[in-house]
Parts: sequence; C-alpha cells; structure tokens
Amino acid sequence: MGLFERYLSVWVALAMVVGVVAGEMLPSWFQTVAALEFAQVNLVIALFIWVMIYPMMVQIDFSALKNVGKKPKGIVLTLVVNWLIKPFTMALLGWLFFRVLFVDWVDPNTATEYIAGMILLGVAPCTAMVFVWSQLTKGDANYTLVQVSVNDIIMIFAFAPISALLLGVADIKVPWSTLMLSVLLYVVLPLCAGVLTRKVFAKRPPQQLNLLLSQIKPWSVFGLLATVVLLFGFQAHTILTQPLAIVLIAIPLLLQTYGIFALTYFAGYKLQLPHNIAAPAGMVGASNFFELAVAVAISLFGLHSGAALATVVGVLVEVPVMLSLVAVANRTRHWFVS
Repeated sequence: MGLFERYLSVWVALAMVVGVVAGEMLPSWFQTVAALEFAQVNLVIALFIWVMIYPMMVQIDFSALKNVGKKPKGIVLTLVVNWLIKPFTMALLGWLFFRVLFVDWVDPNTATEYIAGMILLGVAPCTAMVFVWSQLTKGDANYTLVQVSVNDIIMIFAFAPISALLLGVADIKVPWSTLMLSVLLYVVLPLCAGVLTRKVFAKRPPQQLNLLLSQIKPWSVFGLLATVVLLFGFQAHTILTQPLAIVLIAIPLLLQTYGIFALTYFAGYKLQLPHNIAAPAGMVGASNFFELAVAVAISLFGLHSGAALATVVGVLVEVPVMLSLVAVANRTRHWFVS
C-alpha cells in the first residue's frame, strides 16, 4: 500500500478543508464549474469519478464474470438489503428524529422536506464510488461489478414506485436522463474502456499490463480527492451558514449508514461469505447514489428546499464515513473465510 493509500483519510480530510476554503474564497469559479452539467449530472465531477473508476475496471478479469452466478448468496444479500430493508429504515429514522426527537428544533414543513431528502437517499443505492470502497477492502472486483449492475437494473424499475410509496406522492417525476446518463458514465463507459484495455494487452507479456496498472492506480486517488474538493467547494456556503441543520440531518444519516453496513456485514458473516464479497456488499448497502437523489429532490421540492439540503448532507458525510467503514472491514478481515 502506497503513501497516499495508507493515509487516505488524512488526504480526504485535507481535501474537505481545501474545498470549503476555496469555495468560500472563489465562489464564482465554483459556480462556473457547477454550471457545467447535463441532465443534472455535473460533467467535471463525472470526469473525476471516471478517472477514479477506470483503473479498477482494468483490473477486472472479465472472463471470470461468468462464474459469479455460482455464488449467488452475495447477490441475494445485496438485493434484500438495498430494496427490502434500506429504504424503509431510512424512512423510519427520518420520522423518529424529525417528528419525535428533533421536533422542537425544526418546523414541521422543513422536517417533512428533510425526511423526504433522506428517503430519496435511501432508495438510491450507490453506482460509482462503491468501486473505490471495494478496491480499498480488496473486494472481488468481478463480483462488485455484478452487484452494482444488478442494482442499477432494478433501480430503473423500483426507484419511482418505492419513492412514491414512502413519500406519499402519487406522481414521482424521476429524471430518467439523470439516471441513465449516470449509469452510462459511471458503469458502462469505464467498463467498456476496461474491456478494450485488457483486449489490447491480451497478446502482450503480462508484465506490461501490470506496469500499466501500477502507473494508472494513483489516478484513482487523485480522482477521489478532486471529487471531494469540488463537492465541498460547491457546498461551502451551506456548510458555513447552516451548521446546525447539517448536524441534525447528519445524525440519522450516520446511524443509517453504520447500521446498514453492520447488518449487511454481519449477515455476510453468518452466510459464510468470503470477505472479498461480504465487505463490498456492506459498502453497496451503506453508500448512496447521491447524484440521482439530489436531482430528484431538486425537481420535486426545489433547489433551496430542505429535501435538497438533506441529499447534499448525504454527499458531505459519505466519503469520510465510508472510509471509516473501509477501516472496519479491513481490520475484521480475519473473521471471514478466505
């Protein structure tokens, strides 16, 4: 493990600080970058996420994908957690905190919007950054790809009805362009690039591919840190002007994230899954497809709504929280079968 990987949490913390400071000092620059979007997907962040994922896709042995179906328990675990448990526990936590515990601190209308934003996060399992968390836990790259791909397919059909059920809204306007473009950018294109890269190197000596992997691997860390700087830069004003709201929203989100990871990880242990499948399953369950959640919150409730703020808080807490879960998974590797 290199210097950057070993102290990744330190670099991420510095990137968060740099993002907030830069966002406050250079707001017009970040506004310009934020405006570079298509179908509510920021193209600059998409580029950095692509840079982050591509080296991982090159590592995937695509000929081994056909064997993933021989180990279905990990796929079933991922689907049960993401579609039968996670959305409903998020809704329950939102109600508990903003209708009961925080009722004296937040007015009812704002509380309703906070709960809505949390629900949208809970119904959107992660598509992109989970590849990073999987790699950091030495997860099975082939299996992680299938877990993410199956979730994406189900999300196309299940996101709108589950959101409508939990939000009590009959007509959920899902920004399909955002959903499809995100899957294209974060899964399909890097996957195709990985396939083509391995095909180019297939007839060359193996050490050439290994050399390429060693050269492009640092770009994953660069893509992650650049993404963090931009995300915190975009939200610098909100972070500095609404700290209490961010803390109140973050508390149930943190409980949800750690709770879902613990549930999935423990279930993987009881199912006797190998660590390289159980750990990514926990990461998929714990993380969120924040691009989609933010886009839907804005389209349903407005840019400056409590729902939009709640999804943004989800973005802000995800990276440091997921890094802490990576550390937990790595330190408990010995619990699992090899």
